[in-house]
Formats: sequence, C-alpha cells, structure tokens
Amino acid sequence: MWQSSAHCKSAFSLTDSLFILFVLCLNVVVCEWLCQRRFFRHLGTALLVIVLTAIEANLRLIPTTETPVYDGIFSYVAPFALFLLLLSVNLKDLRQAGLPMLTMYLIGSAGVVIGVFTSVWVFAAPQTVGELHYALAGMFTGTYIGGSINFHALALHYNVSKAGNLFIAATAADNILTTLWMMATLALPRLLQRRFPRQLPSSVVNPAPLATPASGLKDGSAPQPLFSDAETIRPTDLALLLALGFAAIFLAKQIAAWFPTLPFVLVLTTIALILAQFRVVNNLSGSKLLGLFGIYVFLAVIGAYCDVAALLRDGELALVLFGMILLLVLIHAVLLFGLGALFRQDWDVLGIASQANIGGATSALALARSLNRADLQLPAVLVGTLGNAIGTYLGILVAEMLR
Repeated sequence: MWQSSAHCKSAFSLTDSLFILFVLCLNVVVCEWLCQRRFFRHLGTALLVIVLTAIEANLRLIPTTETPVYDGIFSYVAPFALFLLLLSVNLKDLRQAGLPMLTMYLIGSAGVVIGVFTSVWVFAAPQTVGELHYALAGMFTGTYIGGSINFHALALHYNVSKAGNLFIAATAADNILTTLWMMATLALPRLLQRRFPRQLPSSVVNPAPLATPASGLKDGSAPQPLFSDAETIRPTDLALLLALGFAAIFLAKQIAAWFPTLPFVLVLTTIALILAQFRVVNNLSGSKLLGLFGIYVFLAVIGAYCDVAALLRDGELALVLFGMILLLVLIHAVLLFGLGALFRQDWDVLGIASQANIGGATSALALARSLNRADLQLPAVLVGTLGNAIGTYLGILVAEMLR
C-alpha cells in the first residue's frame, strides 16, 4: 500500500501534459469571469489570459520552455482556430456595406500601410526593435487592416509568438493604443459634426421608436445581437467543422511542402476563404466559438513563454513599439479623415471605418451602437470581415518588402 502511494506521488509532475492543459483551460474560464467585472472589463480576455499564464509560468507552476503540449498548440490548435474564424467571412455580403463605407475603409487601409513604412523608418526599427522588425511591421499591418486574427496568423508564421517578451510587448502596446483609439473615434465624429455639420440620414434624425424586448421576432423572443460570441452548436456542425479543419490544415501543409515559396498560413487562409463563400459552410454554427477558444489557449501558451524579469529590462522596447503604433495610426487618421473631409463624407462613417481598421469588426460594431447609428452596424461588421480576409496577405507583403 505504501509503495503504491509513493509511486502515485512521484508520478505527478507539473510538466505533465494533462496538468498543463487543465491549467490553460482553467485560465480561460478565470479570465472570462474577470472580464465580467468592471475593473477588468476593458482589458479583454485575450490580454488577461496572457498575463495570468505569464504569472503562473514565472512562479514555475507550469513550464516556461518547449513542451509537447505547447508544440501541439502552435502546430495544430492555433492554425485550426484561425481557419475557423475565417469561415464567417463571406465576401458576397460586402455589397451591403455601401460604397462610402467601403471606400473610406480602403483609404484607411492604405493609410495603415503608409504609416507602417513611415514608423519603421522614423524609429529605425532594425536597430531599436531587432532582427524581427519586419515581422512586427507585418503584424501591425495585418491587425490594423483586419484584426487580431491576422496579428496572430503573422506572429505564428514568423515565429514571433515564440519570442515571448517581444510578442507580449507588442500585444501590450497594441491593446493600449486600440483602447485609446476607441475613445478617439467616439469623440471625433461628434466634435467634427458640431464644427463642420454633415446632413444625416432621416432615420438618424428621426429614429424609429425603440422596440420592446418582446417584439422583433415572431415568437416574441428578443432578437439576437448582430455579432456575438455565443452560439448554439449541433453535433453535425461540430463534426463538419472538425473534418473541414483537419482536411484544410493537411492540404495546406502539403501545398506548402510542394511549393516552398507559398507560406503555410497564406495557403490555409486562402482555403478558408474559398470555403467561406459557400453558405452551407458559412452558416455552420460553432466556428466563432471554437475559434475564439483556440485563440485564447494559443495566447495562454504565449504567456507561458514570457520572462517577466527580461520584460521589465526591455521596457524601452515596449515604448518604441507604442511609438511606432501611435505614429502609424495618426498617419492613418490624417489620410482617412482628411480625404473624408475633402469629399464631405458623414463623420460617423469615417469614425466607424477607422475603427474597423484599428479595432476590427467587433469594436466597429460597438462604435456604431455607441453613436446610435443602427444603419451603420451591418456595414461596420462587413468591412471588418473584409479586413480579416485581406489583412494576412497585406501583412506578409509588407513584411517581405522590409525583410
């Protein structure tokens, strides 16, 4: 009996794969719960899960070095999550975004690319950031044209996700700037409308009465939010998503092996976008839910690679990265709002188009709601999904030009 107990005790290890998976999944639960509290709400689950896992790793509760679990998450879970999130991007829906919103969004995207090249030059990125400066430039291009999907796709492709401190410094700077820009795009349209009035649609000037919760749907239930992480998933949908994901990753790896000049992440992105154009795939429930969970677990592993002591020593790096991001966003804003003013565009359209660039589809939708522009909610989401579609391509293009 004593020997059996001793054997069980010695068998337990903090590096056990099942224990690591338990901790990573539990961290997602804790961070989702924290995000429902006022103090942590604006930090977001993505940043919190990185910070919490980094604390645990630096306390040596979980490994800070390569393990089979971490390798599996980088090799399979992260690409699988990116694939699933892209399945919601149906380009046929872009017709509903409207020409003004689409045009302003593309102008804002051009401003991001110009801003990235300018910030790399002004801050002498090869010297101040280091040999991975080109990869970070691509990541910033991807995330400020598309969103976090593109940021993580490029980090995965260029192995920045394994350079823990550099990745976390970039993530922290990105999160701070994104929050500040949400505040700016909330204020700018209202200030500019007072100073330089634009004619608003009649639906905005004379809004329809608000519907009661019991109205809107035939069964009397409340309508669902336009964009939500909550989904009801059926076994058939789950099986199809898993089958499509496994097949897509296998096919992308084969194509990348046959044609070494084609990056795996671009091949996988292209396969996902092709499949997403079929409504039967585009309408599968559970893709956003599973994809988001996969991204959170991926970010938890990134937190595990973070050496807090080294990160504190590299505080200057975080300031440089924040300066680069701030400059590129200001260039984006000057170009977008400048040309928008020249063509006398609706200030709300400019603000939402800019937020779709900098913050992505979800924050653009939140801004449209905050500005009481129900007519711009769907266009906000649609141009944001366009960014998800093109962000990785443009990010890799910029990175390779700077390499």
